[in-house]
Amino acid sequence: MPPTLKVVIAGDGNVGKTSLIRRWCEGKFEVSRVMTIGVDFQTKVVSLPDGPVKLSIWDVAGQDRFQSLRSGFYRGSRAVALVYDVTESASLANLARWREEINKTVPHGKYVVVGNKIDLPRTVSVEAAHRFAEGTGAPYVETSAATGEGVPEMFEAIARLASHTTR
Repeated sequence: MPPTLKVVIAGDGNVGKTSLIRRWCEGKFEVSRVMTIGVDFQTKVVSLPDGPVKLSIWDVAGQDRFQSLRSGFYRGSRAVALVYDVTESASLANLARWREEINKTVPHGKYVVVGNKIDLPRTVSVEAAHRFAEGTGAPYVETSAATGEGVPEMFEAIARLASHTTR
């Protein structure tokens, strides 16, 4: 049985966190989604060079009104995907606040920065996203939950980070 590693998918509401998880775990995409209330989670096994790991993927609600609940959901996470929407510049700017919030619970968190919705017209420059990721010491991945592009790479990146984290 592979080890189970808790990972968190975080970012503003409506950036596509749930859609990315559903695309990867279930292979499907739904155009209209119901807002996540609190937290949702799924599991999936990822094959890595050192052997398989089972990710326990926690999808945290992005709306501000759920902020007081979120810190408990971060506890024990081995890696975090900070997701923003490439069509919404505020969602990239807000990743610094998300990282700060998570660092209060997980002080030495490992991150991957994810630009989602690359199938839509981009308003956020790739350079700005790379600067944020580099400043965070995080790899950068671009995805489209709609087409599936980049989604396996995102989850492989977070699985690699989680499996190499020692606490």
